[in-house]
Amino acid sequence: MAESIEKKKARARTLIRALERAYPDAKIALEFSTPLELLVATILAAQCTDERVNQVTRTLFKKYTSAGAYAKAELATFEREVHSTGFYKAKTRAVIGMAKELVAKHGGTVPRTLEELTALPGVGRKTANVVLGNAYGQPAIAVDTHVFRVSQRLGVAKSDDPEKVHDQLCEVIPQPKWTQFSHLLTTHGRRQCMARKPACPTCPVRALCPWPGKSLK
Repeated sequence: MAESIEKKKARARTLIRALERAYPDAKIALEFSTPLELLVATILAAQCTDERVNQVTRTLFKKYTSAGAYAKAELATFEREVHSTGFYKAKTRAVIGMAKELVAKHGGTVPRTLEELTALPGVGRKTANVVLGNAYGQPAIAVDTHVFRVSQRLGVAKSDDPEKVHDQLCEVIPQPKWTQFSHLLTTHGRRQCMARKPACPTCPVRALCPWPGKSLK
């Protein structure tokens, strides 16, 4: 029998409490000090590790201190600067295009709404929600690869479409916990519930996990 929405909500609350106990240090791994820095870092983080992005942005953020600076960046130079994050040509176009739009339509300031953020070049819902949740303190679930995988293993969402996973999670996760839930699942996915070899025997939420693929050792 399928789990009712109310039972799923109750189990989700229990999962959150258990994960908070297991990962009291769960937080965003990208380094930033302004909404613009986080927006740039999140764009660069696509298909790249946060550690690599942080290495790149420590230098990048000293050179480009405003949307206007990014908007005026020389294409070939910026490509070299972000080359190690992968897909550097597409990321360069996205960052510079985003910055030009910020200057033209928002006075160089990163907007505070999902609609305005996702209207920027290179900014999808996940990127927008990272900014809203972590730079602006608005409840927002960012479905990265870990949240996508772990939420389905834990049985709180089920879909091949990250957008649908997002909407399902919003339905069962208490809104005040949305941003922290993203951090908890990302941390759990990195440390315990890895894609290929999850450490199921030592999992802090094993008893709450319905995933049939749980390993015994």
